[in-house]
Amino acid sequence: MIKITFPDQSVREFEAGVTGLEIAQSISPRLAKEVLSITVNDTLMDLTRPITTDASIKLHKWDDEEGKHAFWHSSAHLMAEAIEALYPGTKFGIGPTIENGFYYDIDTGDKVIKDSDLPKIEKKFKELASQKNAYTRSEVSKAEALDYFTKKDDEYKLELINELEDGTISFYQQGNFTDLCRGPHLPSTSPIKAIKLLSVAGAYWRGDETRKQLTRIYAISFPKAKLLEEYLVLLEEAQKRDHRKIGKELELFAFSQKVGQGLPLWLPKGAKLRERLENFLKRVQVKYGYEPVITPHIGNKELYVTSGHYAKYGKDSFQPINTPAEGEEFLLKPMNCPHHCEIYKTKPRSYKDLPIRFAEFGTVYRYEQSGELHGLTRVRGFTQDDAHLFCRPDQLKDEFKKVIDIILYIFKALDFKDYVTQVSLRDQNDHSKYIGTEDNWNKAEQAIIEACEEKGMNTIVEYGEAAFYGPKLDFMVKDALGRKWQLGTIQVDYNLPERFELEYIGSDNQKHRPVMIHRAPFGSMERFVAVLIEHTAGKFPLWLTPEQVVILPISEKYNDYAEKVLNFLNNSDIRAVLDDRNEKIGKKIRDNELKRIPYLLIVGEKEAEEGKIAVRKQGEGDKGAMSQQDFVDFINQEVEKMLSEIEK
Repeated sequence: MIKITFPDQSVREFEAGVTGLEIAQSISPRLAKEVLSITVNDTLMDLTRPITTDASIKLHKWDDEEGKHAFWHSSAHLMAEAIEALYPGTKFGIGPTIENGFYYDIDTGDKVIKDSDLPKIEKKFKELASQKNAYTRSEVSKAEALDYFTKKDDEYKLELINELEDGTISFYQQGNFTDLCRGPHLPSTSPIKAIKLLSVAGAYWRGDETRKQLTRIYAISFPKAKLLEEYLVLLEEAQKRDHRKIGKELELFAFSQKVGQGLPLWLPKGAKLRERLENFLKRVQVKYGYEPVITPHIGNKELYVTSGHYAKYGKDSFQPINTPAEGEEFLLKPMNCPHHCEIYKTKPRSYKDLPIRFAEFGTVYRYEQSGELHGLTRVRGFTQDDAHLFCRPDQLKDEFKKVIDIILYIFKALDFKDYVTQVSLRDQNDHSKYIGTEDNWNKAEQAIIEACEEKGMNTIVEYGEAAFYGPKLDFMVKDALGRKWQLGTIQVDYNLPERFELEYIGSDNQKHRPVMIHRAPFGSMERFVAVLIEHTAGKFPLWLTPEQVVILPISEKYNDYAEKVLNFLNNSDIRAVLDDRNEKIGKKIRDNELKRIPYLLIVGEKEAEEGKIAVRKQGEGDKGAMSQQDFVDFINQEVEKMLSEIEK
């Protein structure tokens, strides 16, 4: 007999070899129908794998991420079976789960799969799901695995197998399809009830632009048709809110092939929006004792060799810039922190000087693969609202908690309520990808955990997600489709101060190393604006929006009066524009409502005679006539009310 410990710490005995499915069945038949996977001693497994020793377990249903992972991973294999049945000879790359659904990268040779082919694949997919075939796991030797995929002439699987150690390789089979996979999977295809193939894209094998471009098919599946229907409604809404679509409509930003992929151009309205966000954060930072700094867009290659960024990101960065001087190389900066370390070193520091807080809206450059670029959310040049705090070890937790306060203040100001906080720590098994000593890492991780506990934050822990130089606290905001985007981040770093030999003179008159905190409440201006656009559907708060008011003269006869109103509002610090096109007033109203301008001011004969304006609010209709000064007071009061609510 073995002892099984449940999440509530209750313990039950079962015969050795019991499966997760049998344990669920012993609790209730309904649970056995709903459970999708199991975690055994921190390892996610199939429900049908035997448990042979005492273990702690957790059963996962659809609402758990682990349950969705098994469901969508199993669905990816099923989609691959459908593709192989329709396109014999297809070679398969990888088929992972993603935040919403899954994809499979495939090579169909001379055959081209287009969006118009998806319904045919989907039909076969559903047919195979209805057969309720079991997912069967088998452990195979490396030689057996190589032999199997050599016969299938699948160079992609052979490449993956060659990187694996013998004794760690497993296959999964369902129906007529066998795949290299570590799992976990569902017991059978039976729970897969609702399926939708979403799109076809191109993707270079293993993200390498020098390798062959494969076909990537995105899809999603659900245990109930109703869940699929709800998702498709959400998807339609997300498409309406797509920041690329709204950004074009509102003339916020653009891209140019001549300028280069992934390098956004901020148009006047977008620049004003971004400037207001920056000024908002600058005002907050002044209250918290930050000092502004400015650093170049490039740095000597040796700077990033010292920091470790060149070894870590050199392949993903733009290639070095060679100068006329022999052997001299510069890089477009991938990070701001090495520059800030050098600013710290410009003069001796005392323990009385700390903490020192340097802040910069610094633009950095990383050579993202072209297939990964996506609007403003994945770009090659982006501006971080970066700051680096240098403090004594005894100041670390308090400084960390103050940064949490800043991020929560910003999220409140912009009505971001749907977010999770994630403590990102080292991979528990592989420390090779991190720099620094074990002792420093332990201190940094402990400081973050304690700071979050003292702030009463409900965090999740993700191992393997730390930065290469230190652990971090990430704020993951959900967008209109429920996708999570990392925006705010706070990182504790004992390692860069070591690498740059940063020092301060302590109260004991001895030299000491400061601790460094990296923080970016917005994350990057580009990604933050993208998520903000989708969050608000382009209807920005009145205090932030680039254009608060548009003035609409009923006809050309009233353009002069409209100009006077415009000048009065602008002189009163109200952001107003004039639409003096020779169009009917109904069309002007419709056009400007599409631009999401909060207030429309209509002026005609009566308004001109009385020195007033007819006020119309976006989405609410007419608000009556006001004098120009009353309207200015009204707008200022509304903005003050919004900001005072944030301050509470």
